[in-house]
Formats: sequence, C-alpha cells, structure tokens
Amino acid sequence: MNFDASRAKAIEKLDNFVEKNLSEYSKLRNFDYGPNNRSNTSCLSPYISHGVINEKEVIIKSLNKYSFSKNEKFIQEVLWRTYWKGWLELRPNVWTDYLVELNKIRKEFKDKQNYKNAIDGKTNIECFDQWVVELKENNYLHNHTRMWFASIWIFTLELPWQLGAEFFMQHLYDGDAASNTLGWRWVAGIQTQGKHYLANEWNIKKFTNNRYNKIKLNENAPPKISEKTYPIVKQDFSNQNINDRNLLIFENNLSFETSDFQNNKFKKIYIISNKNENRSIKLSEKVIKFKSRLIQDQIQRLKNNSIDYELIDISEIKNINEGIIALYPTVGENLDYLNLNNLKLDFLYRKLDQFSWQYCNKGFFNFKNYIPKIVTTFN
Repeated sequence: MNFDASRAKAIEKLDNFVEKNLSEYSKLRNFDYGPNNRSNTSCLSPYISHGVINEKEVIIKSLNKYSFSKNEKFIQEVLWRTYWKGWLELRPNVWTDYLVELNKIRKEFKDKQNYKNAIDGKTNIECFDQWVVELKENNYLHNHTRMWFASIWIFTLELPWQLGAEFFMQHLYDGDAASNTLGWRWVAGIQTQGKHYLANEWNIKKFTNNRYNKIKLNENAPPKISEKTYPIVKQDFSNQNINDRNLLIFENNLSFETSDFQNNKFKKIYIISNKNENRSIKLSEKVIKFKSRLIQDQIQRLKNNSIDYELIDISEIKNINEGIIALYPTVGENLDYLNLNNLKLDFLYRKLDQFSWQYCNKGFFNFKNYIPKIVTTFN
C-alpha cells in the first residue's frame, strides 16, 4: 500500500485502475486480498476526500473507457462519499452530538482493558487484530473490511461505536466527518433505525479467501438503539459574489486548478492548515503528515501557475483584514473551528454538491435513482 501525496500520483493511480482493473470492479470489489493486493479496488479515496482529484474527474475517466451500465457500480461507490456529505449537511447536529457523546464516552473507557486490547490489536480475534495493524501501518482498510471491523467492535467486543469511529478518524488517510461517522452509525443500526450490519465468519472467510482462522463472533446481536431523531435543517448552498476577494482553501479542496472557480480572479489564495491542537479528534502523526504533504503539493502547483498564495494556520484566519471567501470545508473539524470562533465567512460550493445534495434527504437507494441525472450535469 503506497499513497504518494501528490496529484500526479493520484492521476497515475486512477489511469492505471481504469485501464487494467475497472472492467472487473463490480465482480471483485468485495474481496479483500490483503494490503499487498489492492488491484480490485481503486484506492483513490485518500485523494478524493482531500479534493486532490474529484469525483467528476474519476467518473468521466471511467465513462471514457466503458458505458454507464458497465460502470454503474463503480460510479455509485464513488458517489457514496458525496451522498454521505450531503446527508450530514442537511442534519449537521448528528456530527455535533457525536462529538459531545464521544467526549463523555472517552473519559469512561480510557482505562478499560477491553478498549485498550481493541486499539492495540490484542483481542484474540485473528482478523480483527491484523486489521488493527494494517490500519496503523497503511492508514487504509478495504471498505468491506471496515464494515466487518465496525461490526466486531460494536457487537462482539461490545465497545461504543463512537470510540470506533474516532479510532478510524485518527488513522485513516481518507477519514472525513460524514463517511466515517455515518458509516459507523449505519453498522450500529442507528443510521437506518433497526437495520444493523452483523459480520459473520462465513462472509469474512469467503471474501478474504480463507486467510483467517480464529473468527468467533457474536452473530445474533440486536441493533443498537438511539432515541434521537434529526429533522432536515434547511440550508442555502448558493454562491456569494466571488471576484477580487481573498480565497481560503481547506484540506478538502486541494486542487484549485481543477475547481469550479479556477477562472475567477482572487486577490490571493490562503491555504489553511489545521493541526491537532484545534481538533476534537487528535489525528495520528502519519495522517497529519499526509495532509501536510498534500498541502505542499497543492502549493507547488500554485507556484507553477504563478498564483499568489500563502500557507497559514487556521488560527490566523482572523488576521486577514480584507474581504475573504472560502471553498466550503463541509461539516467537520474545520467548519467547527470557524463556528466556535465566530468567524462568519461566505462560502463557495462545488456544482456537484449543489446539485447532488438536494437528493440526500432520504436513504442512498433513493439517491441512487438520481445518479444518471447527476452524471449528465458533468457535461
């Protein structure tokens, strides 16, 4: 597993996948052959989540190779992340409540041995323990494995899903507030009330080619229950006046030259770095370094295009005196910082998000019906 922190490497990875492995994707995508053989999936999520490449680029390249019908499963998987983000944008209190719950649970569990065993990979569940090592070493797990992992954490180890979601966020290169939090809620059975995901020995053995032996799991656990409901909060995702302002770019939009706003005139671009001291969930050193290297890669491309830029810490935004506008950072740590510090900014929203998020009011199966319509907007 190798995630070079550059747009050039991300495009190379995308091109290689489209040429060699896309044709077999729908048939093989659920198999986890281990970290040394990831050819059956694209492994692009660390780049997409940081905006180094975007969903539109990925989907267009896939459609240049094969028809929509042959590509449909791959396109759906690419747009899952877009869907989760839109779902959370319409219900931002899910994230806020998660952080409040996490803070309480963290204190309660920090000295509990079963929690320590889980994060140290000492549970005596062979596959789970190996996935802990893989997560820390590679900062990535196969999507199917993430579901198994979360299910074992919640239903067999009987640990709070909130701590598991934090553990993923700390170590995953592609961790974002929406996909990660909502994915864990879904496995637990509170995202779609009463519908949980239970990992079982047969399924794990089949889709890992029988790589693991000791797999004794709780395969009959009931779903977790939450009394909380989250009505949709009406949001305005329209763009404000753009030209002749300073532009802020956060860690989720690190490819200005391919953005919807590349042709607008900005006085200066400020790249925003958010280190651990301003985060509710402290990221591992490797994840912070990965973000930093992706930022440096974006800076190099701005330099190459002779664009005036400055790299600043998120705490320095308040020092910019002239009018500023920001590429929208989405619900998560960066937006939290702005809100907590009463930094009222105008935002710019991607066309893809503006169009897609209106269909995120229900479940993904409803959203899926609109994917052909969403894809037609690309041209």
